[in-house]
Amino acid sequence: MLIPITTVAELGMLLRATRKSQGVRLDDAAGSAGVGPVFAGEVERGKEAVQLGLVLKLLEEVGLQLKVDFPENALPMLRQLQEKGVRPLPPRRASKGSKS
Repeated sequence: MLIPITTVAELGMLLRATRKSQGVRLDDAAGSAGVGPVFAGEVERGKEAVQLGLVLKLLEEVGLQLKVDFPENALPMLRQLQEKGVRPLPPRRASKGSKS
């Protein structure tokens, strides 16, 4: 079943519902996904500022896939980018006044 997601809270609710329907404890799902239980709980409660890579690990752990409704007219550009590759971001420089 495809369910549109428009907020982090909606994604968290789907994650929680899936995990609970499988009878998996929060700390077990978090540990299997390689994240902490506090982080997993924050995702399930819809915390806005979370690391997407870790969220994707949690989703994968319970069998959910995040899909994007991609416009077909952008497909040629996607193929071009995939073929060419994307330059990695340069390393961040420490700002003045910050301690490294």
